[in-house]
Amino acid sequence: MTKFISIQEAMKRRKGKVAVRGWIYRERGSNKMKFIVLRDSTNIIQCVLSREKFEKQWKDIDSLLVESSVEIEGEIKKDKRAPTGFEISVSKINIIGKAEDFPINKDLNEELLGDRRHLWLRSRKMTASMKIRSTILFAFHEFMHEKGFTEIQAPSLSGATSEGGSETFEVKYFDKKAYLTQSWQFYAENFISAFEKVYAIAPSFRAEKSRTPWHVTEFWHFEVEAAWFDLKDDMALAEECIEYVVKKVLKDNLEDLKILNVDISRLKKVKTPFKRISYDEAIKTLQKKGHKIKYGEDFKSAEERGLAKYYGDEFLFVTNYPLKLLKFYHGEDLKKPGTGTNFNLLAPEIGEMVDGSQREPDLKKIVERLKKAKIDLGKSDWYLDSRRYGSVPHAGFGLGVERFAAWICGFDTIKDSIPFPRTPTRLEP
Repeated sequence: MTKFISIQEAMKRRKGKVAVRGWIYRERGSNKMKFIVLRDSTNIIQCVLSREKFEKQWKDIDSLLVESSVEIEGEIKKDKRAPTGFEISVSKINIIGKAEDFPINKDLNEELLGDRRHLWLRSRKMTASMKIRSTILFAFHEFMHEKGFTEIQAPSLSGATSEGGSETFEVKYFDKKAYLTQSWQFYAENFISAFEKVYAIAPSFRAEKSRTPWHVTEFWHFEVEAAWFDLKDDMALAEECIEYVVKKVLKDNLEDLKILNVDISRLKKVKTPFKRISYDEAIKTLQKKGHKIKYGEDFKSAEERGLAKYYGDEFLFVTNYPLKLLKFYHGEDLKKPGTGTNFNLLAPEIGEMVDGSQREPDLKKIVERLKKAKIDLGKSDWYLDSRRYGSVPHAGFGLGVERFAAWICGFDTIKDSIPFPRTPTRLEP
């Protein structure tokens, strides 16, 4: 029985007989020769078939189209002219599945690729992107377990919105209304009284009608919550995690980064500690640079990207936003009254990457803020049990996996870092 190996493994052997299988990535030829670039999940390799060796099969071989599946046996050798520096002189070919005309060609546009996303995932770009995404997710798990965190999930369906916002998807739940989750946080702040340090990686949903390259309606959310953590602990964990994951990708996905033409030096620059500035300093810097923004206003994405650029084109923490810009559960910095114990981690070219804070542990202060903001938690009042029964100092943060992956890959949209992006106009495939 033939033992098939991956294309990557075949190239490591450098010479000798090999058996590989996969899909035709490219094909060209004449009435005497057929050149097939074969792909599998690991790489691509050029395969050469001579008509004189395959006279009986030539009609079938000559009719092979892109994405046909085949098994190939032959002699591998180095060849600088080949796409990946190796070539297989084919001695045997078994046609597994003939493809029809592939509906993706050089005339690419976003709408077409969206309609045929399930096929576009076969491209080298998307394969490399998904491999890097896989490494990122694995590295998050690895890092958090090394730090003693417990992974624990929360439901995606709830009987109430998490923060009373309007950007929530309402769905029918038998004879009741339900809502798709925006965040795991309400559950997490209760989890910590049992597990102390918890995290989750799960989908979150935002009913935002935004059409920017940096928003989708369903994204994967990496969220963290820890008892006894203050703002400094929270920021330190976030930056260490970012550095850890980037190093993991550099170690495990170098070939994928090359396929995407990623500037590796940009990733190698990621070293802790990241620079820290206050919201107040950020406002002054933006004003000096000509941005029309006043103290008390929130940053737009252009201003966030600008700040990262102005401070060395690197990751940048911005802390102590005015309380009026923050949610009711953010803590107040008693050393800087009126400002929060919060941070946003800004990334070059993208803007906000991580949003975190030390939470407000005092039940009375939270109730006062809810009244002031005219927010009725309603069915989510159970959230406040985290303060009613043994409240402790705690902190946490959230990170959008697709944004982080897009930054690592150098993409200009997060749609390239998720298999099937969902937007206000895209629900299929």
